[in-house]
Order: sequence, then C-alpha cells, then structure tokens
Amino acid sequence: MAVPKVEYAKDGDLHVAYQVWGDGPIDLVLVWGLFSHCELFWEDPPMARFLEALGRFARVIQFDKRGTGMSDAVPGVPTLEQRMDDLRIVMDAVGSERAAIFGESEGGPMSCLFAATFPERVSHLILFGPLLRLIGDDTFQFAFSPAVFEQWLEAMVDTWGTGVMMAVAAPSRQDQAAAMELSGRFERIALNRGAFRDLMLANARMDIRPVLPTISVPTLVLHRVNDGLVNIEQGRYAANQIPGAHLVELPGVDHYVAAGDVDALLGEVRSFLTGGAPEADLDIDRVLSTVLFTDIVASTETAARLGDRKWRALLDDHDRVVDTEVRRSRGRLIKTTGDGALATFDGPARAVRCAKSIAESVRSLGIEIRAGVHTGEVELRGDDVGGIGVHIGARVASAAQASQVLVSRTVVDLVAGSGLDFSDVGVHELKGVPGEWQLFASL
Repeated sequence: MAVPKVEYAKDGDLHVAYQVWGDGPIDLVLVWGLFSHCELFWEDPPMARFLEALGRFARVIQFDKRGTGMSDAVPGVPTLEQRMDDLRIVMDAVGSERAAIFGESEGGPMSCLFAATFPERVSHLILFGPLLRLIGDDTFQFAFSPAVFEQWLEAMVDTWGTGVMMAVAAPSRQDQAAAMELSGRFERIALNRGAFRDLMLANARMDIRPVLPTISVPTLVLHRVNDGLVNIEQGRYAANQIPGAHLVELPGVDHYVAAGDVDALLGEVRSFLTGGAPEADLDIDRVLSTVLFTDIVASTETAARLGDRKWRALLDDHDRVVDTEVRRSRGRLIKTTGDGALATFDGPARAVRCAKSIAESVRSLGIEIRAGVHTGEVELRGDDVGGIGVHIGARVASAAQASQVLVSRTVVDLVAGSGLDFSDVGVHELKGVPGEWQLFASL
C-alpha cells in the first residue's frame, strides 16, 4: 500500500503530525513509546507489514507526540497529561469519538491514564511491553536500579544516533545492517540526544501503578517472555492490577513491536478487537480524576470580624477568583462549599497550578486558603462527584497550612516533566482513610 499522507492536528499554536489508513469497523490509535516518526516507520519493511496488516481490520491512526518525529518541538519535557492532549487532539481531528488504544512501551502509561480518565472514549486498551516504572525500589524490583540506570542512560546518550535502540530493543535484528542503519537515521531525525536524555530522566520519576486499578475498559496485555528491555514482570503486574485484564505472554526477546514473531502479535490484537472482549459499557459512573479542594483559613473568625454583609461580598469575590482560575486551567468547578471549593481536572499538573494561582490571587482579597490535590477514582453523581478519591482530597486539604498546597504521592508520581517542584512533608494519617499517606508541599 502507499504510505499514508501525513496530516496535522492543530491545537492553538501546536501541530501534531498523524496518519490514517484502513477502513475497518473499529478505530485503533497507536500510541508509540519514547519516540516515533510517522513516515520513517514505513521504511522498515517488518514495521510496514505490521502497520498495513492492522489496516485490514481497523481504521488505524498513528501520531507523533509533541517534541518527537514530525510534530512541533516544545520547550521542556511533555507531561503525561500533555501527551494525553495529543491523543485527544488527533482523535478529534479525525472524527473518532471512541477508539481502541494500543499503547507500546513508554506509551503504555499515557494510554492507561487516558483510558482511566476518559473511559467513554476508549473501547479497548491494548498494552504491549508496558513500561510501568523505569527505576525500581523495595516495592517494585522489576526495573533498573538507580546506579544501573545512570550507567545505562550515559551509554545510550553517548551512542544515540548509531542504531543503538535497535540493538537494545530488537536484539534479533541487530545483525541486520539495513535495520541498524535505518535505526540510526530514525534516532537522529526523530529525537536528539539532549531530548532523549531529558525524556528518560522525566520517565524515571514517573509511576503509573496507582492508576491501574481504576481502568474499567476491556484490556489486553501483551509481553514477550524474554524482553530484554522491559521485564515481563511489568506486564504481569499490569495484568494483575487492571480489573479483568487478559495477559498473553509471547515468545521472544524483542521489545520492538516489529521484531520477532509479529504474526503472533497481530493475531492476538485482531482476535481481541474483532472477536474477543466486548466494547466497554458507555454507562460509566467511575473515572480517574484529579480532585482539588480549597478552604479559606480562619473563615469563622474573619466572618465574625467583618459582619454578614462584608463577609458575603468577600465570599462572592473569592468564588469569582476560583471560577476564573478553574476555567483557565481547563478544570470543572463542582461546587463552592461556603468557605471553599471543590473542582476536578483531567490532569494533576493543571490542578496543582490552579491551586497555586488561586492561593496567590485571593491574597489580594486579604484572605488565605489551604488546598489539597489528589488523583484517584471518583464516582460521577450527575453534576456532583463522590467516592474515596474525593474524601482523600478533602483530607489532604485539611492537613495543609495557610497558603500551602499539599498533594498526595500519586500526584507527584504523575507530573514528571511538568517543572513543578515539591518538598516532602512526611507521612500523615488522614481521618477516615485507611493507612498512612505521604504528602508533599508544592513549592
């Protein structure tokens, strides 16, 4: 088949490159790992055959995330929520209201977050060799140790552009001169050395594990048993934590999708989408969301000092500030609570920045707020929200001091690359919430 035309989805000044091919009954969006290049993929014969085969049973959409391939370069490192924006922008551009998502390697975390946050837009989720966590610890030992990662990253940066990724991710093809030459050119064109280093350092701070239990769409996890780059235990962990997920362990050593037994991989994808799991139920009442609670400090004392009329006027001014900042941050104001507010966001970095903006803006009114931010599962109750995620957010806020924005560990793990900094304020017990919770103050 002819190489599909490269199109560009636009969001403000941002341009995201994408391609569409195939005319199957289901939309399938490919979310690639660390880097991609829509046109160059087709120059690799095994990859071209894989892509063409997908188009025989689906309308396939692939795109280059911002900062890679043919999409616009951006300052800094894109966050998970910005990468989710890229997927949403492209789906909107091609008129795809609902699609199956294929998340490969480092594209897995963003695909998981998107599926949990927007389940109404995801019919199926497929994870191939998902990278849940880059650096391990006592709770997750199936990843690099910090020392090994540091050595590995230095070696990769020094050899980037020579085809090193093919040697690392597809050892079964490293003796193929043409494959190594193309891989080297791919690396040089799709992502420069500095951007590669920065992306890897951001990924090293990311932890998608808390999101997995909140995924409600039918999920297939595919992982090669002897994958030398991402340990199969990461795939097994994902399948164990995502409710109802099905795990297929494929033979082979390759992490690259277009290496090894590609036909077996294709067969599993085709079976899952065309004859396996039914599409997710559109009647969804639970989603992943970032909750922001704010509360005016010393509200009772301030009301007594000002009197009812002045206090009411001050609350009106406060509510206008909150509404403006939430809208500006693409959040949804759920309600005001008399001396505070509850809002939800589709990304934690936006929620944290919104909280900081509110805290700064209300100082001009002569008041201070405390704020808490948490990312977790919430129940949709018409225009309201409830559930344990909301309860945790409220308790995080109650632990904050005047003009302080406290966040849960989950938030910190999901905002890598955002430029937000935090200080550890220790482990806390949250009233009515089981266990101990590590909280962080936004700086």
